[in-house]
Amino acid sequence: MSRDHGPRRLRRLDRSALIAASVTALSLTASGCVVVHGEREVLPATTRAEAAEALERFTTAYNKADKAYDPALYADETTGALADIDGARLKAGKANNPGGNPRHTPLKLTDARFTIPKKAGWPRWFVADTAGNKGGTARWLLVFVRNGLDESWQVTYLTLVAQGAVPQFKKDKDGWAEAVPADAADLAVPPGELSRAYTAYLKNGQGAFATGSHTSGWRQQRQDRAIRPGLARQYIDEPLTNGAYAPLALRTEDGGALVFFTSRHYEKQTAAPGTSVPTPNKDVLALTKGEIKQSLTMEFVSNEVALDPAKGSGKVSVLGRIQGLTSAQGG
Repeated sequence: MSRDHGPRRLRRLDRSALIAASVTALSLTASGCVVVHGEREVLPATTRAEAAEALERFTTAYNKADKAYDPALYADETTGALADIDGARLKAGKANNPGGNPRHTPLKLTDARFTIPKKAGWPRWFVADTAGNKGGTARWLLVFVRNGLDESWQVTYLTLVAQGAVPQFKKDKDGWAEAVPADAADLAVPPGELSRAYTAYLKNGQGAFATGSHTSGWRQQRQDRAIRPGLARQYIDEPLTNGAYAPLALRTEDGGALVFFTSRHYEKQTAAPGTSVPTPNKDVLALTKGEIKQSLTMEFVSNEVALDPAKGSGKVSVLGRIQGLTSAQGG
């Protein structure tokens, strides 16, 4: 994992300077009133040294939580989609293995490359692109976010992307990236509309999405599984766009954007009269309320990362998707 090997005092000064710059932009008006302009200052979201420290804290907390199957051990390090997905995974693991994770292997994230946008206002955020000792050769993309200087960094998005698929980002002369606003109209789909567009596409197959395993491939898989002897499956897809689920986007060198976004999905299995729903695995059962008789409704949260091209230059490509069961209901 990438580390800052400089003196600790210099790291503190580096961070202190960034904090000071963001809160001390004061001006005295003609009437003598003090006006705070900190929210308007265009600043890097963090320093590279602090980004490396945030990644190290996350990895340490993740490993403690995964080993003990205890979501509380890393609840402070996650929010949004990742908190939902991994929190449920750890809850189910604890229910089935009270003594901890018997298959725990420490996660190691190395070759960290930080992309830090320069922007005004909150939230501030950055992306860590790392290699991992799990998931084969895929790159681990983690999006860290915070909503104020008194808050710690939390990971809201975590996706795996094929090596070589991460695009080149537009950067200024100092190496800072450009955050793309949610309402950017110069893209195939504005980032703020991507979750709605994606869930609509999953329903009707229409929209500005390129073919791939997370688009046309997923739709085909659902169609193949929809009706089987004695069992029917129904799907409902919903966008998630507010608060910790808000999309975050970085400008790419070609004028497009890399967008992280979230969606929610339901799958209902209904057994034919005289039959029953197949017994799900123990992790699903651990998250299920009610008795499973004729139906089982499962709720999933999914976080995606997509290449959103400049308007008129192509379709949106979904590069990666991590999905996890968050709850289930028997009926």
